[in-house]
Order: sequence, then structure tokens, then C-alpha cells
Amino acid sequence: MKKTPILSTVPFDENGVHHGFLRLPHSRDDSAWGSVMMPISVVRNGDGPTALLTGANHGDEYEGPVALQALAYQLRAEEINGRVIIVPAFNYPAFRAGRRTSPIDGGNMNRIFPGRPDGTVTEKIADYFQRTLIPMADLVVDIHAGGKTLDFVPFCAAHILPDKQQQAACVATMQAFDAPYSLMLLEIDSVGMYDTAAEEAGKVFISTELGGGGTSTSGSNRIAHKGIRNVLIHTGILQGELQQVGSQFLDMSADNSTLFSEHDGLVEFCVDLGETVASGDLIARVWSQERSGAAPINYAAQTDGILAGRHFPGLVKSGDFLALLAKEADVL
Repeated sequence: MKKTPILSTVPFDENGVHHGFLRLPHSRDDSAWGSVMMPISVVRNGDGPTALLTGANHGDEYEGPVALQALAYQLRAEEINGRVIIVPAFNYPAFRAGRRTSPIDGGNMNRIFPGRPDGTVTEKIADYFQRTLIPMADLVVDIHAGGKTLDFVPFCAAHILPDKQQQAACVATMQAFDAPYSLMLLEIDSVGMYDTAAEEAGKVFISTELGGGGTSTSGSNRIAHKGIRNVLIHTGILQGELQQVGSQFLDMSADNSTLFSEHDGLVEFCVDLGETVASGDLIARVWSQERSGAAPINYAAQTDGILAGRHFPGLVKSGDFLALLAKEADVL
């Protein structure tokens, strides 16, 4: 395997607070010997667990960058036991462009693992995480939201894993995060995901969906701030008391939890996020864009649950994700 072209300007094994960059050479029209400069902070104090914290895996999701920029600014070495690696904007080119995917190569960071050291810019970043950063970590936290095209009730998520001891550790960390909702998430397609890379490496991994619409709110940012500190306390890296108000458990293990549009048109949601529905209830109508007087296409729930996620823009295309239903659960 070829050596990574990415160089870190900060040390990973020295005590103290270190702010710098992951520098990836990238020759382009406006900078022949240029680089992609990804901000990174490493805070270390002796031996102990390592947490790898990332935001903007997709560049139009902002709760992660907001909370991690604040943490990088505030965290002091004497407050922790172990190491915290903070990358506020994982897909940095996408973050700078306010896009889900990279404007350089179109790369979706969460569908490209394990990456390649001699591949595209996005593949090179993924390879660096796969072979350099993930192996350092005990805990991996990736903060997501819906971006410009999705909106969610704010939840923290863990996955069903073959290793039940690893799964239990992930679930306990998800519960420590204490988002308003805690969801056992069934991915539509887990191939190439950062989640999968971390879990297959045996790491404790959690992610979130904290809203959407291509922005963050004061409420969603507070959830991210609190949740990240909670998991650092839970892991023993940071001292303090967990700040918890309680989380509603959700499950989406049913195959019919997700609803997709089969038509182009103007979408009218008939249920708001967090509302309870029964199988057969009307979720949304899709109206024609081309003519008036045409009947809408109705989309009904295929299972009982709450509306946990939805398409965000007012127009929808055939194949677009339309709705996510999740069942309320007493325990996970």
C-alpha cells in the first residue's frame, strides 16, 4: 500500500493543545503547488482513551462544525485524561463550498471508504482516516444533520452489530449523548461508509442526525455541544457530571420504515416531524408541477411509528427519500 500524501502539522503523541492542519497537496489551475488545508486540533494529557470527533462529513451539515470549533477553542489539556482529536470539517472542500459532496471530485465522504492514497482528493482523505486516524481511536463520533435536502427529529444513533459486546458499548455511548431521541439505525446502504470502517475496526462508534435544511439552530447546536461533552465524560476522557434530561428510544429495524417518492412534483407533507402515525395514514401528497386540476399522488405509512425524517425541499423527484418512520421503544 502506498504512503499517504497527507501530512499533519500537529503532533499526535505530545501532551498539550495543538492546532494546525492536515495538508493534502492538490495541484489546480489557481495554485499549481497548492494544498487542501484541513483544520485539526489535538488535545492530549498522558495515557488514556482517544476520541476522534468529526463534523461536516457532508459539507452542508453544520451542528458538528459549530460544536467542534467551540470544543477546540475551549478544551484544555489539564481537563482531560487521554487524547481528543478534533476535525471540525471532515470533507473540507465540501464544507467550504456549502455542498454535500466535494466540488473538486464530487466525492461523498460517507460512501467512499476505505479510500485510496493515490486516488481522488476525497479518496485520499478517507484513506488517511482509515489507516491513520481510526486506528488511534477508541471512540469515534461523527456529527451529522440532514443537510439541504433532509430534515430529522434530533437523534443520536447506533447500529446493530454482529459483535454484541461492541454494540452494547455503542448503545451506552449513544445513551450518554442524550439527544432527544436515540435510534437503532438501519442504513439504506452501508457500503463505503465511515461508520462501517470504524465499526469493522472494532471501535465504539456513534453518529447523529440533528436537524436539517442546510442550517443549524440554537436548539440543535445545544444538543451537539452537550452531547459531545457527555460522551467524553462517559468515556473517562473528561471529568464532570453527565447532563441528561432523558431520551426517547426509537427503532427502525423494519424494512418498510423508509418511504421513497416514485414521482416528480410538488410535495405536501400531511404530518410534521415527531408526530405519530399508524400504518395506512397519509404521510404526503405529490402534486403535479405541469398542470392544474390533476389529482395528487398519495403516499401512506407502511408501518406504525413517528415521522423521524423527511424530504426537505418543496419539490421532489422520483427516487428521492420521502419519509422515515421509527417506532417508539421502551428499551433498546
